[in-house]
Amino acid sequence: MKLVLLIVLAWIIVPVLVSCARYTSPGYSWSTAPRHSTGLAPDPQVHRDAVVQIYNARAFSWRGIFATHPWIVVKHTDAVAYKRYEVVGWGSGSKLRTDYATVDGLWYGSEPSLLVDVRGPAADALIDRIESAVASYPYKNDYATWPGPNSNTFLAHVAREVPELSLDIPASAIGKDYRPWYQPAGFAPSGTGVQVSLLGLLGATVAAEEGVEFNLLGLSFGVDVLRPALRLPAIGRLGVPEDVSRSTRS
Repeated sequence: MKLVLLIVLAWIIVPVLVSCARYTSPGYSWSTAPRHSTGLAPDPQVHRDAVVQIYNARAFSWRGIFATHPWIVVKHTDAVAYKRYEVVGWGSGSKLRTDYATVDGLWYGSEPSLLVDVRGPAADALIDRIESAVASYPYKNDYATWPGPNSNTFLAHVAREVPELSLDIPASAIGKDYRPWYQPAGFAPSGTGVQVSLLGLLGATVAAEEGVEFNLLGLSFGVDVLRPALRLPAIGRLGVPEDVSRSTRS
């Protein structure tokens, strides 16, 4: 029993320490942080097909040691501009924002990566459902960095409502496992399994996309079985990398 406890503690603590060691303080404030385009989104003036993309980037400053921030980008066929959806913790009123920043821009200096990239007719078929899921997000006026609801709770909500996204939210996404006290069990965020979670502080997920994952005090750790990898807090993944092309259909 002691050995199991030591393994679990190492599984949680070592990745956090590694993430701390990697951290370097940015040489700018949030107001001057670079937020320019990364070129990950195809030019809508040229690319006429529908597009659905989901981005993920490290949070600003020291928060990036532990946490990430996601956003969703959509464009219907022949549309000449994208719509961007996300949740942020600052400002009065609704925390749900539309077109808050550059579609594929740096997140206050942090380079984003793609979790999902769907194009063509398959994307067109998803967009209305994604936007319905965005509109039905139940915590528009609530935000808590830890343990949620936050931007990752929002992404998990959309993913559950649109399981065709096959979205595997990284283990480093604090808040993805937040569930209200009166609904502690349900589908995993990917929609490919089940999850039990007490306010995002204690729980477990078993699913095809997520593998077997546990949550302790908001920090997630586990094993991805189908694409062998360790799921680690603060880091996200160690092993076979996620293949975004699995979620790229045209």
